[in-house]
Amino acid sequence: MTTSRQILGFSQTFVALAVAAAFSPAHAQEGGDIAQLTEPGSSISLGLGLATGDSKDRARFGMFNGLRKHDVNGLLGFNYLNRDGASGRWLTIEGRNLGLDNRELGFSYRRLGDLKFTADYSEITRHDPRTINTSLQGAGTTTPTVSLLAVPGTGQDLNLELKRKGLGFTFEKRFGDTLQLEVNFKNEDKDGARFFGKGFACSSNWQAVGACSGSSGSAILMLPEPVDSTIRQLDAKLNYSGERLKLSGGYYGSFYTNHNGTLRPTILGGFGNQNGGLQAANANLATTMGLPMALWPDNQAHQLFVAGNYAVTPKTRVNFKYAYAHATQNENFGGMGLTGAPGGRSDLGGVITTTRAQVGFSSHPLDKLHVHGDLSYQEKKNKTPIDLYNVFYFNAPPVTTGSFTNGNQSPKKYDAKLEASYKLPKNFLLHGGLKYESEDFGTFTPTEVAGGVSGLRQKLAETGYRVELRKMMSETLTGAVSYVSSRREGKSRWLRPFGLPATGVLEASADCPSTGSGATINPCVYRTTAIFPFIFENRNRDKVRLLANWTPAERLSLQLFLDNGWDKYRGPTEHGLRTTKSNNVSVDAAYTLSDNWKLTAYASRGRQTVDAGHSTGYDGILQDTATSLGVGVVGTPTGRLRLGGDLVWIGDKLVYQQMADPLASATNANFLMASGGLPDVTYRLTRLNLYGEYAVQKNAYVRLDFIHHRTFFNEWTYNWNGIPFLYSDNTTLNAQQKQSVTFIGASYVYKFQ
Repeated sequence: MTTSRQILGFSQTFVALAVAAAFSPAHAQEGGDIAQLTEPGSSISLGLGLATGDSKDRARFGMFNGLRKHDVNGLLGFNYLNRDGASGRWLTIEGRNLGLDNRELGFSYRRLGDLKFTADYSEITRHDPRTINTSLQGAGTTTPTVSLLAVPGTGQDLNLELKRKGLGFTFEKRFGDTLQLEVNFKNEDKDGARFFGKGFACSSNWQAVGACSGSSGSAILMLPEPVDSTIRQLDAKLNYSGERLKLSGGYYGSFYTNHNGTLRPTILGGFGNQNGGLQAANANLATTMGLPMALWPDNQAHQLFVAGNYAVTPKTRVNFKYAYAHATQNENFGGMGLTGAPGGRSDLGGVITTTRAQVGFSSHPLDKLHVHGDLSYQEKKNKTPIDLYNVFYFNAPPVTTGSFTNGNQSPKKYDAKLEASYKLPKNFLLHGGLKYESEDFGTFTPTEVAGGVSGLRQKLAETGYRVELRKMMSETLTGAVSYVSSRREGKSRWLRPFGLPATGVLEASADCPSTGSGATINPCVYRTTAIFPFIFENRNRDKVRLLANWTPAERLSLQLFLDNGWDKYRGPTEHGLRTTKSNNVSVDAAYTLSDNWKLTAYASRGRQTVDAGHSTGYDGILQDTATSLGVGVVGTPTGRLRLGGDLVWIGDKLVYQQMADPLASATNANFLMASGGLPDVTYRLTRLNLYGEYAVQKNAYVRLDFIHHRTFFNEWTYNWNGIPFLYSDNTTLNAQQKQSVTFIGASYVYKFQ
């Protein structure tokens, strides 16, 4: 969030807030220039920050900046700089945000043109912005205990936190004028809990095989994901820079370890209903909800790469890149706490190798003409063994049970691009480009199931072009207009998914005969209610963009941006995504009042519209409109005083336009009329930020900051008009819709001479 970054900026410069009037005129007479005092150098900063409200008022304001929990926070930082201009030696040690939970420490040593070594340590905590009231015991562990809360809202409040601790090292060394070695290593530990949950409904299919004791009960539980993981990354490369050839090659490795294997809740008692009462006991439902859920498994990846470019002539260069990666996921199922694996298989044995290759050129055959282009290829080979991991229950009748496998598709993708720019008379610049993409998703695994999907495609191809015209109308006005268009078409027929007996639109009947399993063409997939993934559908994409830069006066500059785009999807049916539209307009302005004062302002408005077509008996159009306004000022009334501030307003509104599918039953229309459909989602932010820096003596200054942060957010998925979301154990999920925070603080910065 913008506010979080602003707060971080204050503490990273080792200043918070101070009242200049608290210092006597005698100190002011010894003051130096504030610009000199804020330049890099050895310094120490001490201060306090105060925030109004409680943790619920600061839920969104304090998600990342360390200012959510406490009303008063210490602000501590330091910077040590030792440099020798003659030898080019620099030594830097610094600490930032040491009084908060997003503290940072850094060490850097370098000899210019020779070597560089850095080490850094950082922490950052994410505080979940929602309030959870629950009777859940052991939240954030792998074995939580669920019990029915007698009355919603009478449990304990649970605030989920996720802390990251990072340690990194960088080493760079030059060998002569042509070779350079770079090595980077990073270790990041994550610890805490992340918002998560689990749900299950006893459908007729499950009841038919006794999985729910013939009951139609259902349950949804809030079960935080326990997080205790480590990721390590190593990047090493050797760079060569010759007169005509530049080359870089090396290794990149990623290693992920999760110390938690499964989330296994214990369910005590029954479940509540939507009114907070107890629904009929269902032992099988409780057993199902208590089954273990696999968490992220350990994995690793290794990549070798080489890239470079070569000057064929002074006006023509070729560039190239090649990379090969080998990724594996083979954590032991038993070690994760999972049982029931296929016979003879102790782990997934996941293996994916990825090959990327690219070659291109850039040339100036004429003074007015520039041409460049490239070809690229990517192939992923999925070598993961196929086995029966999944079970289905199907009530046709008769009741059917069976198993299906994982998939191991191996996609390929080809890209080609050619672009050219030509300088026309009267300061016009014409730019044009062509592109071609071809994608093959690979052969679908015969024993895999694409659940809920009526058709798949294996091959797609996309062609497109871009035209742009730039013009310098005068020394103070330049502009550009561009048009981008592309067309994606299927290069293979729609295929019926493999596996499960025919369901839904593939149901066996007189007018829709079953064709059995296998990648076969089936006329039934062209029914109105069939579901087709939009990533496989034909698509037309167009975009128009206008840019303008105007400097009507020496002290005033204006920038204008207009963007309008639209996508049209064409599938065999009217079900699913049909169109998307986007339009954006923004204006930025900067005005220099004097040598000491500068004003900035901006305004932007964007709208995204998605026509989702027929979906579960309803037609839906989603429209999101975002508006933002801002004005800022910065100035130095005297050499010892710097003042600044900004005022920002952001408004975002998501509207669900719902209509009953005319082909669906009248029940849908009646329900929509009675309920009014899904309510709008609204977010508003108002933020005022003021600051001042005053040099009280030659090597010290103070800073004063004032921030007022106000938000309004109504999200119906977990809170609507003050009514929290209710889980089956009477846990409630809520968030304060109106939040208001005022942050004030003070710090004193001393610079060592």
